[in-house]
Amino acid sequence: MSFFATTSSAVGYSFLPRFQRRRTPQFTMVLRSDHSVSVDPITILTKLKDECATPTPLLQQVADAMCAQMRAGLAADGGSGLPMIPTYVHDLPTGNEKGLFYALDLGGTNFRVLRVQLGGKDERVVATEFEQVSIPQNLMFGTSEELFDFIALRLANFAAKEDGRFHFSPGRKREIGFTFSFPVKQTSIDSGILIKWTKGFAVSGTVSPIKDCKSSDLTRWEPPALSRPFLGKDVVACLNEAMIRQGLHMRVSALVNDTVGTLAGAEYYDNDVMVAVILGTGTNACYVEQINAIPKLQGYASSSGKMIISTEWGAFSNGLPLTEFDREMDAASINPGEQIFEKTISGMYLGEIVRRVLLKMAEVGGLFGKSVSQKLAIPFILRTPDICAMQQDNSGDLQAIRSLLYDKAGVESNLSERKTVLEVCDTIVKRGGNLAGAGVVGILQKMEEKSEGLIFGNRIVVAIDGGLYENYPQYRAYLKDSVKELLGTEKSNNVVIDHTKDGSGIGAALLAASNSMYKHNF
Repeated sequence: MSFFATTSSAVGYSFLPRFQRRRTPQFTMVLRSDHSVSVDPITILTKLKDECATPTPLLQQVADAMCAQMRAGLAADGGSGLPMIPTYVHDLPTGNEKGLFYALDLGGTNFRVLRVQLGGKDERVVATEFEQVSIPQNLMFGTSEELFDFIALRLANFAAKEDGRFHFSPGRKREIGFTFSFPVKQTSIDSGILIKWTKGFAVSGTVSPIKDCKSSDLTRWEPPALSRPFLGKDVVACLNEAMIRQGLHMRVSALVNDTVGTLAGAEYYDNDVMVAVILGTGTNACYVEQINAIPKLQGYASSSGKMIISTEWGAFSNGLPLTEFDREMDAASINPGEQIFEKTISGMYLGEIVRRVLLKMAEVGGLFGKSVSQKLAIPFILRTPDICAMQQDNSGDLQAIRSLLYDKAGVESNLSERKTVLEVCDTIVKRGGNLAGAGVVGILQKMEEKSEGLIFGNRIVVAIDGGLYENYPQYRAYLKDSVKELLGTEKSNNVVIDHTKDGSGIGAALLAASNSMYKHNF
């Protein structure tokens, strides 16, 4: 996954650009005001480092607070804790599953369909195929029937292309695992009620609000308040009904989000996997919890005595080391006051925080000279892959950073300024990676409460997916260092942090298999 493909939207990951000799910048420059109070960039950097510092005691406080908020979220919905959403996944793949299963991964402006042939203990995953489909913009603002009919049609076309590598037992209905990475209140393994659309979607339940709009209007169209919105509908029922309308003999047997799919996909190959984390554009984490540790599910019967819980840890905010740049970014966001942990550690925001720091250094500290590039003032003009590329520049004169600053922000820079930029990037990324590690430790601490020493006393695997973790080596190192620092050498030696690439799609197919209506035939 790229940094911006955590939930299926695909944007390419950019590595170091080649430096080329350039003329004077062709970007609009604004002279700094003579009346502004001059603050040396190093002074701003020193304050930033102090406010972003994550010493061990602070990280332990974050881990403890995460654990406490998890406990509160398990006790009751709507309290002061994290959402801690029950997934109703308590039967993970065993390896005995056989047959042909499908997966549908919907979580952004693209969706992915997969088919997987499972061969049981001896053969495991025999063959896989997948196809990625872009969702037309008008369907993002259309009706639920239009959206799901489009998905079902492309799914039917994909299913029709089964070749000789895939074998389907006659008389069986094809089954599919549905990865739906929008907020859902799950009511069973194969049903869930939509809480809200995110990521630019505004799907209604009835008449399309843009049927009569011209395509040229779509880029500036804002969806009106809908009298009969899609909210409150069972997303699985909508997909099942659309598949029936398309004549597709298929049913959803498992509804999951991308973290749950990642856990299932990783656990299929390693039985010690008990936690999964997504670190990409956004972030979330799930883990295996004991049923008797979930008071809000009192009386619920689980065949395994366990259930995967989606923490929705992006909503965590207790005790985080925040700066003026974080607060300004949050205030300007579409959800101010929400998802603070996500805004501190995930790929959507790290580059933007760096940009805001550099803009202040330029405006009041004279970084990059007497004038300020207006391009640097554009929100999100610096993306997390850009600051990652800067941190990979090992050249003596940091020419790759010079090239990237020119291309992205419209500024020329000298070596001293480029070193300052590098320190800003490292400060923000170190804080993000360390806090993510503290979050992982908080989950492990919560699991230890009911395990009677089985977590820290045995091997446990944390599966992590997402472009931020995969492509940013400094971030990855800071996360691991944080976990080791908090747990100590002895305990941390039992904790394996494993990168699981693109596991959510396979995981969804595996969960379709483990929850199959035909599983007694395996």
